[in-house]
Amino acid sequence: MGKHLFLILNSILLCWWSSITISKAYSQNQTDRFTLASFKNAIHKDPFRVLSSWNDSTHHCEWQGVLCSKRHLGRVTSLVLGSQGLDGFLSPHIGNLSFLRVIFLQNNSFHGEIPPQIGNLLRLRVLVLSNNSFGGPIPSNLSPCSNLEILNLIDNQLMGGIHSDLGSLTRLKGLGLALNRLVGPIPRSIGNLSLLQQLSLGGNALSGEIPKELSRLKRLTFFSLLYNKLIGEVPTRLLNISDIVVFDVGSNQLRGSLFNDVSTALPSLYILGADDNLFTGMIPSTLTNFTSLEKLFLSQNNFHGPIPKNLGRLKGLYVIVLSSNQLQDDLSFISSLVNCSNLTYLGMHKNLFYGTFPRSFSNLSTIKWISMSNNRIQGSIPLALGNLINLSSWKLKNNFLTGCIPHSIGALYKLQRLLLGGNMFTGEIPSSIGNITLLNVLELSSNIFQGYIPQSLGNCKQLIVLELSNNNLIGSIPVEIMGLSSLAIVFSLANNNLSGSLPLQVGSLKNLGELDLSYNRLTGLIPTSISECLVLEGLYLEANSFHGQLPEALRPLRGLQVLDLSNNNFSGPIPSFLAELSLLKYLNLSFNQLEGQVPKGGVFLNASSILIYGNTELCGGVPSLKLPLCKSPSSKKSSSTKARVIYVVAGSLSCLALLLLCLSIVYCKKKQTTTNASSSLSFENQFLRISYEELLRATNRFSETNLIGKGRYGMVYKGILDGGATVATKVLNLMQRALIYEFMANESLEEWLHPGTIGQDDECSESRNLRLVQRLNIAIDIATAIEYLHKGCYPAIVHGDLKPSNVLLDNDMMARVGDFGLAKIISMVSNQAIGVQDQGSSTSTAVKGSIGYVPPEYGMGHKVSTLGDAYSYGILLLEMFTGKRPTEEAFGHHLNLHNFVRMALPDQAMDIVDLRLWSEAGDRQQEMKIRDCIISVFEVGVACSMESLPEWMGMTEVIRELHLIK
Repeated sequence: MGKHLFLILNSILLCWWSSITISKAYSQNQTDRFTLASFKNAIHKDPFRVLSSWNDSTHHCEWQGVLCSKRHLGRVTSLVLGSQGLDGFLSPHIGNLSFLRVIFLQNNSFHGEIPPQIGNLLRLRVLVLSNNSFGGPIPSNLSPCSNLEILNLIDNQLMGGIHSDLGSLTRLKGLGLALNRLVGPIPRSIGNLSLLQQLSLGGNALSGEIPKELSRLKRLTFFSLLYNKLIGEVPTRLLNISDIVVFDVGSNQLRGSLFNDVSTALPSLYILGADDNLFTGMIPSTLTNFTSLEKLFLSQNNFHGPIPKNLGRLKGLYVIVLSSNQLQDDLSFISSLVNCSNLTYLGMHKNLFYGTFPRSFSNLSTIKWISMSNNRIQGSIPLALGNLINLSSWKLKNNFLTGCIPHSIGALYKLQRLLLGGNMFTGEIPSSIGNITLLNVLELSSNIFQGYIPQSLGNCKQLIVLELSNNNLIGSIPVEIMGLSSLAIVFSLANNNLSGSLPLQVGSLKNLGELDLSYNRLTGLIPTSISECLVLEGLYLEANSFHGQLPEALRPLRGLQVLDLSNNNFSGPIPSFLAELSLLKYLNLSFNQLEGQVPKGGVFLNASSILIYGNTELCGGVPSLKLPLCKSPSSKKSSSTKARVIYVVAGSLSCLALLLLCLSIVYCKKKQTTTNASSSLSFENQFLRISYEELLRATNRFSETNLIGKGRYGMVYKGILDGGATVATKVLNLMQRALIYEFMANESLEEWLHPGTIGQDDECSESRNLRLVQRLNIAIDIATAIEYLHKGCYPAIVHGDLKPSNVLLDNDMMARVGDFGLAKIISMVSNQAIGVQDQGSSTSTAVKGSIGYVPPEYGMGHKVSTLGDAYSYGILLLEMFTGKRPTEEAFGHHLNLHNFVRMALPDQAMDIVDLRLWSEAGDRQQEMKIRDCIISVFEVGVACSMESLPEWMGMTEVIRELHLIK
């Protein structure tokens, strides 16, 4: 009986325990189901209807993307819904899926914060939320997820710092936080993750140094910190991790010698990225021990010295980028690259490479992209060029190449970009280029090409850029080229000797952004078909012989930002529709035969945006143009009536006139001397006649209290004339002569750029500051004045001493260029182009000017030329925006203001800018605008002050660029 009772009780106990277990399992199953339902409810968009199966008719373990445990029935272990276009929030209830091990939600549109409840998933091994729009911080409570092996949050919008607690996830093998908005340092605790194989932190704003503790990660195969703000040196032994496959620290501010501590062999290294940093030193020959290396990125650093001659031992090399360094070598190393049978990309521009092309160059049959611009390469292009059958892009700009372009270039059928500008190529442009029908960029500017433009270029139906400016091309513009509707960015034939009219086919350029035909000998009317160029933003037709009225066909060009029609023979009024072009920023109509009233709207409201010099019959406009008032229509009608009366009276007086004529001839002979003394009556309204006595009164007898300046040739006094006009009087040495100028109330640019250094009181010095827009306006004023001396005067004038103290500022802060003591009148060999030898130069070779501003070429025997003013202007422009003089002690023998700015561009530009300009940045957006503006100005200044004459930017182009920047 007792045994029977025991069996009964035991059965009851088992039933009771089973009921409890089943009840608990059912409850947990329901929890997972409810959690998944909450997940679904947080999704707003499900374009592929992947969640349509999530309904009451099926078990939740059968729902798409849901995997459950086989041991623990009904418990969800995996949630796999990557690349499904889901849009919504990640429900915080996901923290209730306590058996969850894997979450794959990548490539969707989840937003909001990552719920901190993720930290409750103690069994979680894989968390992949990459390529979404999650914001906010990285959850700070992930340390309980001690089983986590993969944490991938790449490509979201996460903010804040990286928590040091991540260092406690000791089983982590992959950590991906790249492409977010993370800031702050890299935690040293990351070095505790001894199993870590992949670390991806690139594309953030992380700062500080790379922790040396990361060198302990001996299992690393992927290491990427590119595009951050890291400083300091790369830790010792970090690049010695033997299994490393990808090592990329590009686009930071790292310094030191990258290769000092590299071991003798890294057999697995596939990608080495160190570009856009501050690394120094040489590229070692031991680099060839990286036997698996395929991609090498070392550009934009300060590496120097030669290239290893045995680089070709790396037969798997696919990409080599060495551009923008100080590497100095001949091109013999190219011979070894023939062994690299997969070599596709060779970038070596902006270095100091020299010498001629080796014959082996033509054997690089696999190469697709070559960039060798801005070096010192000499000689000619190899005749066997046609062997480079896979070449798609070849950039050779700004070298010292000579000779003719071989006809074999026409065999490069895959070529899409050919840039040979800024060399000394001669002969004709090969007609065989027309065989390269895939060509979309052809840049042959600034050479010495002669002859006609090949009609065969019309076969290049995919051209978007055609640059043939600054050559000696003759003949008319081929209609085949003018009809290339593919041209979309730039079409420039400027500074040649082209003649004839502008073809009617100009209307085919429906997609073109910039058309530059300036400085040629084109004639005739502007065709009405130009009205079809609706996308045009820049139209440059200056310095030709176009005539007629400004055409109505320009009215539809609503996108025009720059229009230059100066130095032509246009006549008639300025059409009012030009004031309706709302995007127009720069308009130059100078030196034509225009007449009548200047419009007062649109671009004409800003006197610094328009140039109308040399049109003597213009009137009206805004007051700052200082033009005479226009006669009213009623006065014209009255004048017409009076004229008819005069005609009647004139007949009756004709006899009397004959008599008076005889008397006047006698009278004029007697007064010939008097007449000669006052022959220039037109100057009476421009120049005052001032006696010495009045000058004494005006300057208080040249009192020291009126002394406002001293120069090399005399003293300058402020004076007030009897009529109330304030003038500046420069008394030349020995008091023999005096020059009287309009008084410049704001003194010189020198006092504004360097206040407190020229004797002003402290209060005045502290209050003086030029805002960014003021500096731009002054820079444009100076450039316009210099351009007028070079191109508006005949013969041309070289100023010869352009510097801040010779730039004066009037009451409106408009700049005036003064002090022509070293100016030269030069004879132009050609009025169509400015050369670097005899053209545009004077016969004097004596070095005169101010130290720091005078071109170094003058010291090497180059003749004085207008290009010298361009160099001085470039230095002046850099001084205006850095606040640094070119003569500062910091600039020694190996560094000058030009190189100081050039090395800072573009990333460190704001580190060298005049600090007074930073005060204008009210927010981040303004800060970025100021940065872009400063970089653009610096680029203009650097272009004007390059080391060799042919590279200097002319003043016309300077004015264009500055107006576009403004």
